[in-house]
Amino acid sequence: MKLAGKRFIVTGAATGMGAATTAAFVREGAKVIGFYRSRGYEALAERLAGEAGSAHFLKVDVAEQDQVLPAFAQAVDWLGGLDGLIHAAAICPTTPAEDIRHEQLMDVLRVNVGGTMLTNQAALPYLKANGGGRIINFASSTGATGSAIKADYAASKGAVMAWSRSIATAWAKHDITVNMICPVISTDMYLATRAAMTPEQLAAHDASLATSIPLGGRFGDAERDFAPVAVFLAGDGAGFMTGQMFSVDGGVLMVR
Repeated sequence: MKLAGKRFIVTGAATGMGAATTAAFVREGAKVIGFYRSRGYEALAERLAGEAGSAHFLKVDVAEQDQVLPAFAQAVDWLGGLDGLIHAAAICPTTPAEDIRHEQLMDVLRVNVGGTMLTNQAALPYLKANGGGRIINFASSTGATGSAIKADYAASKGAVMAWSRSIATAWAKHDITVNMICPVISTDMYLATRAAMTPEQLAAHDASLATSIPLGGRFGDAERDFAPVAVFLAGDGAGFMTGQMFSVDGGVLMVR
């Protein structure tokens, strides 16, 4: 088992890539505390019962400091220490750039940028006490290429990239690695994005997949394609890698 005995906090753990990460880590022997905000975790917890590791869940809004700090303290107390943080929680509205309202922009930045900063900062003292560890943040191809229908999300992920590289430099002295995964993976968030598209936008989107994703012209699978990369980056073999963005995207950024 690749993560036997290791202890992690995973945000956005109830659904999508956060859930896939939680499941993979538990199967590899890790102890996980999963944070979720508005969606239940019961089905995932039931599915993981009897696996090599273990998972418990806390309801936390990662953009609220008065929730994040006590949640980290509670989680680390239960885990007995902390080896890493995987920060998957995010929101991704679909709105043409010219129609984005200030309130929506602020909410996206509060959750996606503020939540990343708050959780990363909250993990720092525990990782220092551990003698080092892993932080894995979630980037996006839109942060590098832009998006006509989710410009606020793209801007937030560009900020996450800059923040992650900054703390990778600042915290390397504590033997803490900070890396990013840039996924093109089919999740509930992606399906919601599809549902919000106009028929014309959806037709154009589907037509573009064949040329924009060289590996099969499709989005990847969270458990098959994404989770193994997260397991590797959280493990001992990734100890000399930091400040990097790992694209699990079927070749999207290579093409761009």
